[in-house]
Amino acid sequence: MHKQTIALVDDDRNILTSLSIALEKEGFKVQTYIDGESALIGLSRTPPDLAIIDIKMPKMDGEELLKKLRKKTSMPVIFLTSKDEELDELLGLKLGADDFIKKSGGFSIKVLIERIRVQLRKKDVDNSIEENKSIISHGKLKLDPSQLECEWNGKQLPDKLTTTEFLLVKELAKRPGIIKERAQLMDIAYREDTDIEDRTIDSHVKRIRKKFKKVDPDFSAIETRYGSGYRWNVS
Repeated sequence: MHKQTIALVDDDRNILTSLSIALEKEGFKVQTYIDGESALIGLSRTPPDLAIIDIKMPKMDGEELLKKLRKKTSMPVIFLTSKDEELDELLGLKLGADDFIKKSGGFSIKVLIERIRVQLRKKDVDNSIEENKSIISHGKLKLDPSQLECEWNGKQLPDKLTTTEFLLVKELAKRPGIIKERAQLMDIAYREDTDIEDRTIDSHVKRIRKKFKKVDPDFSAIETRYGSGYRWNVS
């Protein structure tokens, strides 16, 4: 059976060691890096199934590393941070992270492993979609589930959608004009992980809009329905 590979990027060797041991016990293969520069080279050469990245690191911090990775890959990424500020969380998600774990207060490795499994299940679901090579088209939107690629008005998005973002766009676009509540979108994007907050979906949607606006500054297909959720605008 193929072992899934997790990459750990953190300048704290104690965290690298303890997480490596815990993940290997769970049956994962582990790659470790102590700074962003070496991680960028290693992750590009031998891409893992998922990466866990610390935000504050020497040479290249987690935010810069993720920006560079997102130009090449949509692999699931979980940020680790030692800060409690909500701003950090929103910033992490705007950059294209799929999830976020705070180190402070002695974070639970058990919780982290469950979050990893949630992201890998999403990836597996997406991989199963690959078997269906049919292209999804709605007006100017064109989605290719087999490649996780998205076009708008004939132009490919320069910044690739992450798996989470792709699932959200697909869910909204498949029924134009129908309002999807945040809770429904959270179920699609995160399934059984019940700790996700409404703001997480809002952050993903802001990131999606930003990516579409790079090819169409007037992009307005995702409409916010205040107090309820979002819908794909048919106009």
